[in-house]
Amino acid sequence: MDTVVQGVSAFRGTVFPGQAAMYRRLVREGQSPKALFIACADSRVSPEHITQSGPGELFVCRNAGNIVPPFSQVNGGVSSAIEYAVVALGVNDIVICGHSDCGAMKGLLDTKALATMPSVAAWLRHSHAAQQIVCEAYPADLDPKLHVRALALENVVVQLNHLRTHPSVAAGLARGDLRLHGWFFEIESGEVLAYDGAQTRFVPLEDSADIPVAVAPGARVAAPELTVSATP
Repeated sequence: MDTVVQGVSAFRGTVFPGQAAMYRRLVREGQSPKALFIACADSRVSPEHITQSGPGELFVCRNAGNIVPPFSQVNGGVSSAIEYAVVALGVNDIVICGHSDCGAMKGLLDTKALATMPSVAAWLRHSHAAQQIVCEAYPADLDPKLHVRALALENVVVQLNHLRTHPSVAAGLARGDLRLHGWFFEIESGEVLAYDGAQTRFVPLEDSADIPVAVAPGARVAAPELTVSATP
């Protein structure tokens, strides 16, 4: 903790004075983040660092395995963060970001390691679909490292599907003003891959290209005739 406390001291002494006006503005005007970023709690994965975002620019939710439980009537921190970001803050983009060498994905493959962590084991049940996909749709003789990578990538797609079950997200997609993104951060190279929903695969995220979108906005209603006021 010594280094943590030293960091706080350095922030108060040398960083905050130069940014005090910005922080006062954020208090006065409130936050208006560009996106909700759902990432893994892994200490090596910092959304603000990866995206080079400053205070007030991202609404961040982190947990083991960058998991989004399907919507239910049981309240949870991830569900509340999603609802608040979409309804109260009006974000237009949600990013679910997985990463390489993910301990949560390794835990899915090594149930013995979770024997003394029942809460973690229960939480990772939300990733069992990804595990099933890798077991049945990928070669059985995958190298262990590639197995973890495949599982982490498929987990992002599974969590995107879970995200769409949340009422606020479903409504935002139907209105056409919400986009969903699936990213994958390569810790060892710094590269970020993005899931392209049209191609159903991950592609490198590049400045010069259009941003790949996992689920694009598209205003739609199943009963368009009910949206037109009946003439008397």
